Amino acid sequence: TVGGNTYNDWFLPSKDELNQLYVNRAAIGGFTERSYWSSTEYTSTFAWRQYFIYGYHYTDDKFYNTIYVRAVRAF
Repeated sequence: TVGGNTYNDWFLPSKDELNQLYVNRAAIGGFTERSYWSSTEYTSTFAWRQYFIYGYHYTDDKFYNTIYVRAVRAF
C-alpha cells in the first residue's frame, strides 16, 4: 500500500530492466552495493544477477544463494 492505494502489479525486473535500474541507481536511490536477482533465467536452476558496485551481470544458482531483489511496477 502506497499513499492509501494498494498495488498488486509488482514484478522482478528482467536482466535488461535491472541494468536500467543500475544505470539510474543514483536518481532512484535505496540500493545496496550488492547483487540483485533478475527474473531472467539462464537455465532451470540458474538466473542472471547484477552486481551493483561495478555493474556486471553473471549467472548464479537460484536455489543455493540468497541475493537481494528489487521489485518494480511499470517500467
